[in-house]
Amino acid sequence: MNCIIIEDQMPAQRILKKYIEDIGTLNLVGTYTDALEAMQVLNSEKIDVMFLDIHLPKLSGIDFLKTLPNPPQVILTTAFSEYALEGYELNVVDYLLKPFSFQRFIQAISKLSRPSDPKPANASGLQQHQSETENKNQSEDIYIKSGYDYIRIKTDDIFFIMVDSDYTELHLESKKHLSSESLRYWEDVLPRHKFMRIHKSFILNTTKINKVSGNQIVLENNIKIPIGRAFKNDFMDRFM
Repeated sequence: MNCIIIEDQMPAQRILKKYIEDIGTLNLVGTYTDALEAMQVLNSEKIDVMFLDIHLPKLSGIDFLKTLPNPPQVILTTAFSEYALEGYELNVVDYLLKPFSFQRFIQAISKLSRPSDPKPANASGLQQHQSETENKNQSEDIYIKSGYDYIRIKTDDIFFIMVDSDYTELHLESKKHLSSESLRYWEDVLPRHKFMRIHKSFILNTTKINKVSGNQIVLENNIKIPIGRAFKNDFMDRFM
């Protein structure tokens, strides 16, 4: 998909360029420091995604977006959170609050509609955004920071995630990855139709369940995970 960046701050431009290059699924057509510069490319080329800063010279990102009769998919970037609601009312895909991490960038990208994706016929922009977020709840792939690198992991390969002191461990079939993100973070990021918190220290990939035995879940790799008392009723209502 073709994308453009409209951002007047050079550090933010560099970060967006690097993140776009790292994911490899977007083609960066151009980078612009104000909205008026971007008008020509929007009128002459097929642009699928626009990374739009709100605070721009001459014309703000919000006001610029209001002038476009058929805008591309928009991901807003700003250092100020008070514009989030207005942005969603304008049918933006996501709202990145600076400074944002690569993982947060990936979350925003995962909400983009690909050309082949069906769109609901009678949903407003905000309703569609909320529906997509609830149903998909972010990407089927996640990225784990390891040193200076980001490792891509398919969520289907995760068996469970557990708390380990100030870190979390993502357990795959034959390996594990250590993350500085919290368990609550992974609860928000991972697809909710597959992952569920079943203990204060565990999130489980429900597709890996082999059997439930008393207050324990036995996974396909024979690992046993405890079911917390506070989580058992929700788990049983949802899956049993």
